[in-house]
Amino acid sequence: MAETLDARVRTLRLEADDIVSVELLPLPGQHLPPFDAGAHVDVHLPSGLVRSYSLLNDPGEPDRYLLGILKDRGSRGGSRWVHEQLRVGQVLRIGAPRNNFSLHEDAAHTVLVAGGIGVTPILAMARRLQRLGRSFEVIFLARSRTQAAFVDELAALCSTVHWHFDVEKGGPPDLRALLAARPAGVDTHYYACGPAPMLDAFEKSCAELGYANAHIERFAALEVEAASDARTTFQLELRRSGKTIQVMPDNTLLHAIRACGVEPTTSCEEGICGSCETTVLEGLPDHRDSVLTEAERARNKTMMVCVGGCRSERLVLDL
Repeated sequence: MAETLDARVRTLRLEADDIVSVELLPLPGQHLPPFDAGAHVDVHLPSGLVRSYSLLNDPGEPDRYLLGILKDRGSRGGSRWVHEQLRVGQVLRIGAPRNNFSLHEDAAHTVLVAGGIGVTPILAMARRLQRLGRSFEVIFLARSRTQAAFVDELAALCSTVHWHFDVEKGGPPDLRALLAARPAGVDTHYYACGPAPMLDAFEKSCAELGYANAHIERFAALEVEAASDARTTFQLELRRSGKTIQVMPDNTLLHAIRACGVEPTTSCEEGICGSCETTVLEGLPDHRDSVLTEAERARNKTMMVCVGGCRSERLVLDL
């Protein structure tokens, strides 16, 4: 299982409609692991649910984590519990920071696109770039100002922020036009975090504009169908454990791994958090996650075993 630690809630603050910030400090005599901009932590709730939330404070701050949490209308008990039951002084079990949304700090210029609560990792990136004295700008998108969190912090960090609030502009933004108006160059990097429709538009626009250095982080899993050549039956070998099992049509890769008595590090089990990324030693995985880039999938060096499958007769994993 993933490394976990305890942290105490120091403050809870309403930042916007249905958005609260949660400040976490270490228990006496303990320390919080350092993190990089774009990182997130898993929060283990009393119900047994595990939810991932981005860290939004300055990565240079020691022993302090700050989370921004939206009360999701479709909450299955995660964000609703945070908003309705979490209290100052409570101790939460959290995972060590992980990062699937790393910032390229040496980029000549950086464009950060935040959609709603997606501002959380973007804010940490802005803080880091400002501290480094790097060139960057921000595009902030939200339905309304009342639903926009951390506006003052962003404005203080970056003098070049394009604000778009749907209710004031009469509709959603033309994201392609906004991106086309930004400085383009081989050393410019583009980052986006927010709702799925925005991220889909961002990826499509960057591809059309020829922006090669485009990076996204999703808060919700995409529906990824099995590859046309995905196998329903294959042999699975767990090399380090010395276990081999035949995966059958009524089983999943993750269930087969657990049937071997091996418990991989997992959290979301939806292919979005990256905690179960595993090295592929032999075989062709069927990637069904929302973490790896197309280039990383093509290399077939690692896979997310919580949702992945297999496209060859045999798959060997470093487990």
